Amino acid sequence: MFIVYDLVFLIFALIYLPVYLFKGKIHRGFFMRLGVLPANLNLDRPIWIHAVSVGEAVSIKGLVGELRKTYPHKRLVISTVTATGNKIARGLIADGDLLTYLPLDFSFIVRKVIKKVNPSLFIIAETEIWPNLITCLHKQKIPIVTVNGRISDNSYSGYRAIRFLIRPILRKVSRFCVQSNTDALRLNDLGVAKENIQITGNVKFDISLNPEPGLGPRVLAIRQKLWLGPDDKLWVCGSTHPGEEEIIIKAYKKLLFSFPKLKLLLAPRHPERSKDIGNLVSENSFMPVFISNISGACPTCINSPVFILDVMGELLDYYSAADIVFVGGSLVKTGGHNILEPASQKKPVFFGPHMFNFRDISRLFLENKAGIIVQNADELVVKIKEILGDYLLAKQLVERAYDLITNNKGATKRNIEVIKHLVSG
Repeated sequence: MFIVYDLVFLIFALIYLPVYLFKGKIHRGFFMRLGVLPANLNLDRPIWIHAVSVGEAVSIKGLVGELRKTYPHKRLVISTVTATGNKIARGLIADGDLLTYLPLDFSFIVRKVIKKVNPSLFIIAETEIWPNLITCLHKQKIPIVTVNGRISDNSYSGYRAIRFLIRPILRKVSRFCVQSNTDALRLNDLGVAKENIQITGNVKFDISLNPEPGLGPRVLAIRQKLWLGPDDKLWVCGSTHPGEEEIIIKAYKKLLFSFPKLKLLLAPRHPERSKDIGNLVSENSFMPVFISNISGACPTCINSPVFILDVMGELLDYYSAADIVFVGGSLVKTGGHNILEPASQKKPVFFGPHMFNFRDISRLFLENKAGIIVQNADELVVKIKEILGDYLLAKQLVERAYDLITNNKGATKRNIEVIKHLVSG
């Protein structure tokens, strides 16, 4: 089977290599993907955690903390695939740990890396299937556990079509800790034994809560940085994708008639798009202001600003300073992003209809009247007007969301209990 997987992966790599070169995604960490690690590496049977990108890297923060408490003498290896995920993961690394990139899934590369790292446990955040990596770990009798596992609608359809290939790989995973009953049923249908699946919940609910939102020192500092006065309102649109900024700016123009002191901050999911968003802002007669360039008092030349968050890792701070929040990737068919982050800061949360990557969380929010779904720019205007114009309605909305998060906490600790039965060495 190694030969088959190597051949398939080689074809895939040859097809996508020109795309990666064109997009500038071949970075310094690419050598790590080829299996190049420090020569004198000695980690003494570490726990290896893999988080593919930004969302997964953020979600494992609590797990990393609990692992350090449970296994204080264990070193950690954290791997990502994307450079942005790697940047977030840097904040999780302690002295003696290793931050790396996941090796390319060629058998000769993964065998070399596994031998070098020699982990006591391999943890996959959410659900990624790397046939050669999983097979090599299994052959070395290294336990594999998936935490916060989920099978999206698209993935499920694809996996079912190649179930005869996927089934033997999935059966090499020691334990699947999944988010919901739907995920458990789908895994079972794909060939995973029921006894190897546990519903532990979604670790994203284990986010830190802000019990006293308001004008604390952190929020005041951010609002002052944005030159906001006491009567100004801030609308933060987080993790936006192409096509959404146009919709948001259209809605913003209409909202200014009713709320002339409303300010807009756009936080693209991929900050490298910031320049293009700046051009779009200018085309709509606003002045783009990039967060990375703000310093001191508001220049007299700034008129009708729209702020653009063009740096990584600061979105939660700007959520904390917002009056209302829209979470992107949801008005276009991207699958949505994490609505728990602004909700944890007690902010009214809006999102679009395409939340299939957060289907269970968005469903819970709607069932509990803890979030607001909008279909287009016109609905966005109507719903935001309702919230900005009714303090009691906004307060009830954020309190329900806050309670929802509180009542669904605990997935991280449940995952740790499963891990305790698997760690060796």
